Amino acid sequence: MSHDDFAFEPKRGLPGPLPPGEEILWQGAPDPRALLREAFGLRWILIYFGAISVWRIAASATEMAIGPAILTALPFALLCAAAVVLLYGLSWVMARATVYTITTERVLMRVGAALTVTFNIPFRWIGNANMDLRSDGTGTIALQTTGDSKISYLVAWPHVRPWRMGQTEPALRCIPDAEKVAAILREAAEDRLARPEVMAGPVDAPRSAAASPSTVPAHTAAIPAE
Repeated sequence: MSHDDFAFEPKRGLPGPLPPGEEILWQGAPDPRALLREAFGLRWILIYFGAISVWRIAASATEMAIGPAILTALPFALLCAAAVVLLYGLSWVMARATVYTITTERVLMRVGAALTVTFNIPFRWIGNANMDLRSDGTGTIALQTTGDSKISYLVAWPHVRPWRMGQTEPALRCIPDAEKVAAILREAAEDRLARPEVMAGPVDAPRSAAASPSTVPAHTAAIPAE
């Protein structure tokens, strides 16, 4: 009996089969340690508990020797350790449930540990992409969507660019080899957008009435969550 929660997927990370001619170029997921550091604010947690511990030791040192004063900070150290372990567990679960996919036509993001959602973002709906690269090679690639296409910040978190709630930017968050992935995304998007779209319609239709990529509003649909 299979215990894979995503065994129903025709292909890992995809809600359905890809159309003929579309190919997967890359698939990946967040690095749990990078997600803990960037999304869950590990540094700020350590600073917070460190400041409380120093304050406690300093306050206790006025009434007792330094050795016993240091021991008074032990409960805060244990709380800090428990918080880090708990948040790392959440990061690991989120990373395991996430699959980012770049195809020759679009970016797909299967996210959510409890409630799974797949965001389908065609290249023509991406106005720009920004990369935040870290020294360890991990990084976040945020996608600026255009027109009326919108994604809920709360639904997509933490797979978004932080603090951009007015216009949510879906993001490939804390991925390894981010620079390499950014190059794959750039080349795929440039190749797709360079290809002309063939519009259905009578060949003898007047130019003013015929649909064309330059006159059809390509960014008016919301990004579907399947």
